[in-house]
Amino acid sequence: MILRAAPTGGTAVAGVIGDPVAHSLSPALHNAAFDATGLDWTYLAFPVTAGRGGEAVAAMKTLGVRGLSVTMPHKEAVAEAADEITPAARALGVANCLVLGDDGNVTAHNTDGAGFVRGFEAWSGSQLLGMRVAVLGAGGAARAVIDACARAGASEVRVVNRTPEKAERAAALAGDVGTIGRADQLGDVEVIVNATPIGMGDNPGLPCDPGGFTGGQFAVDLIYHPRETAWLVAAATAGARTQNGLAMLLHQAAVQFRLWTGIEPPLDAMESALPG
Repeated sequence: MILRAAPTGGTAVAGVIGDPVAHSLSPALHNAAFDATGLDWTYLAFPVTAGRGGEAVAAMKTLGVRGLSVTMPHKEAVAEAADEITPAARALGVANCLVLGDDGNVTAHNTDGAGFVRGFEAWSGSQLLGMRVAVLGAGGAARAVIDACARAGASEVRVVNRTPEKAERAAALAGDVGTIGRADQLGDVEVIVNATPIGMGDNPGLPCDPGGFTGGQFAVDLIYHPRETAWLVAAATAGARTQNGLAMLLHQAAVQFRLWTGIEPPLDAMESALPG
């Protein structure tokens, strides 16, 4: 590890915006990466209240903040406020990464989908190619996973959501392999992904009944706070292999690091910064 000097007037600044944001692990991840590479960058958490995501984009340009990670509830607002947006982020309607270019323009990206695929495949040792995947939820994170799984070659991406209209729109992102399903009919899929906030913090409950899970299935919860949700515990008891959201967090952050700095992310150093 190359220890950085104290920040100076020339230190590049990146950060994360959200509401709330104090619990974010992103500062630990990115500052570990800057330490490992010796880059004169620093990464901070910026609490931005709901409804002010667009103002954060303007402030980024005014203050010269080089990059921002974006978490709830600002992903849609920043996608609309950015000067440019990648085709993938435009299709999803949400962005989780902003890059300030040398021309002063802000480009919106979405790294969640790539982070999910890379994290799942590295952890499971299996490719999503040919797999049947069920995604619980139809929000921003769910849509990113749906799109990415289809691009990775999943044979079916089944969307389960309480609102049929939202489920249909989300499933359309997967093209011909997108389908609509029910929470009580998941025994025939290989991968089940909880992309809802159910189970996070003060939002107790189970996104679906894991009692029907079987050995050989993968249960992935995008939540990492807590690291082991009640849903994952029940899924493991039923025989499924379980993964929380830390792998997706790590790998989507690695993609962001590359976008901001143009260099290969030090994955080992970033992973070591995650809680054990």
